[in-house]
Amino acid sequence: MSHQSELIATDIDSYLAQHERKELLRFITCGSVDDGKSTLIGRLLYDSKMLYEDQLAQLESESKTHGTTGGGFDPALVTDGLKAEREQGITIDVAYRYFSTAKRKFIIADTPGHEQYTRNMATGASSADLAVILIDARHGVLTQTKRHSFIVSLLGIRHVVVTINKMDLVDFSQERYDQICSEYRDFVARLDLPDLHFIPISALSGDNVVDPSVNMPWYRGSTLMNFLETVYIGSDRNFEDFRFPVQYVSRPDLNFRGFCGSVASGIIRQGDEVMVLPSRRTSRIKSIVTYDGEQSEAFTPQSVTLTLEDEIDCSRGDMIVRPGNMPKISHDFDAMLVWMSSDAMVPGKSYLFKHTTQTAAGQIESLRYRVDVNTLHRSPAPDLQLNEIGRCTITLSQPIYFDPYRRNRTTGAFIVIDRLTNVTVAAGMLTARESDHKAKLAPWEVEQVEDESIAVGVKLVTAQERQARLGQVPATLLFTGLSGSGKTTVARGVERALFDAGRTAIVLDGEELRRGLSRDLEYSADDRSENLRRAAHLARVLNENGFICLAALIAPDAAMRERAAELIGRERYLTIYVAAPLELCQSRDPRGHYLQAQNGSLPALPGAGATYEIPQQPDLVLNTDQSSIEECIEQVLELLKQRKLIR
Repeated sequence: MSHQSELIATDIDSYLAQHERKELLRFITCGSVDDGKSTLIGRLLYDSKMLYEDQLAQLESESKTHGTTGGGFDPALVTDGLKAEREQGITIDVAYRYFSTAKRKFIIADTPGHEQYTRNMATGASSADLAVILIDARHGVLTQTKRHSFIVSLLGIRHVVVTINKMDLVDFSQERYDQICSEYRDFVARLDLPDLHFIPISALSGDNVVDPSVNMPWYRGSTLMNFLETVYIGSDRNFEDFRFPVQYVSRPDLNFRGFCGSVASGIIRQGDEVMVLPSRRTSRIKSIVTYDGEQSEAFTPQSVTLTLEDEIDCSRGDMIVRPGNMPKISHDFDAMLVWMSSDAMVPGKSYLFKHTTQTAAGQIESLRYRVDVNTLHRSPAPDLQLNEIGRCTITLSQPIYFDPYRRNRTTGAFIVIDRLTNVTVAAGMLTARESDHKAKLAPWEVEQVEDESIAVGVKLVTAQERQARLGQVPATLLFTGLSGSGKTTVARGVERALFDAGRTAIVLDGEELRRGLSRDLEYSADDRSENLRRAAHLARVLNENGFICLAALIAPDAAMRERAAELIGRERYLTIYVAAPLELCQSRDPRGHYLQAQNGSLPALPGAGATYEIPQQPDLVLNTDQSSIEECIEQVLELLKQRKLIR
């Protein structure tokens, strides 16, 4: 089965040319921990005679110290190259191996099975043509099996081989094999896996890996190696939509100006009419230049240099297409994100987005939902944590030229980069919006109505959905204290801190209310009570819509504060007493209230002519004469965490 040819000894040039013309198949192995992914790859390489003698000698030696086969030959050590991998007997990083047979060349990506390395698995799957998903015959379909199957579907891998491994440990039972196949088909019914196959194997002993198994006469299908050599992948690439992102402009002399890059999709020929985006200027292909000289045509995924008949301004980041076959052009779009950073995704934060040869600043406007990859259910969420997947709405500072990922894996993919650290924090796949009826939606993109709460054709937003989307429990924090104590300053600081953490809070300042909603009120005791009543009603509306309300009012009357708590709801009402000596408040006097009280223009000012009733059992006391604003803000945030209002 290994690649052997008499041409090696007689005509090395012909041999190399023959080898170069072989079709390349990229595939990944994935599945749960200890399903035997590394063992399977080692067995493939060993049985196909793709290991050198010095490698075999080293593996036999290391099998005695690091192997999991009781001192016998352990094929898993072929790919588990990291010291930590061999010590733990697991795969951590993506391991790539290259080999060839008489029919094909192969690049294997051995991806980790642990949930914490899901991002590594997504990285290995991003360029694969085929996925080999392993299932332990003893354990059946596990959580990680479902997770990896979802990612395989999400990344558009069309060909999937489910290998039920360790059949020797279940006595090569056909009944167990059929049971697992049925269970797996039930799960993936909602996924887009158009070419699905099942093969029973024993990676350790080699049954049905390269050679047919004598232990499973009931199975009459292909071996794994035979399937890898014969699976048809020629139609997987998009040869319809010509897309050529310009990577570099070659100008070696005054007589040559070429545009370098890789053909993302489609076919181009000399003389074809093309258009350059974003200028929309048209021309025709003058020549197609490669390392081997000029060619009459080029197709995906070749790297070529195109020259045009006309002088058109075109530079890196532009895209050459056909005039009658245009990509979508927009600066806002929807996408599925696989979050790869330990720092959570924060909607509204500025990131860099690299798409084909373009890099643009932008932000994730909102997270529409997070996908539970174990059940395929969607749920509202405030952010994405490491290894989580969700659908987002993204807005960029400039338009990009793209196709939905399911139509074009090159122009439909992008990465997200942190602007400060330059670290890649996410991988994204552009999705078709529901309004685009011509685009095919994946099963997990189709809207589903789960209850009957429909009003005039619109599904109502529930309080639970708002809490999940915003990542907070709505509540009202009343910052009460004398004028000049620092109520509004602390409330604004808390608002800023919550906003930076991806939360949503709104400040209600008593003086601002008096300039609008309470413009008709004066400063008497009754008017102050009415102002608090109106603020309480507004705070309740904000809470019912999922927001945290930070109300900064003097609210001098204890009885009115109690009535406000009843109106808002005691379960979501907190009193924060902002304490400061009267002398300090008078020295601050930010709005001139104490000066007005002295000259008689503002009578009955609490603390200076009127009584301020200090809260007897506040939820928090902030002494702004002893603590800095930053310390006060931290105390409020800690209170919110203790009451489990925010995470």
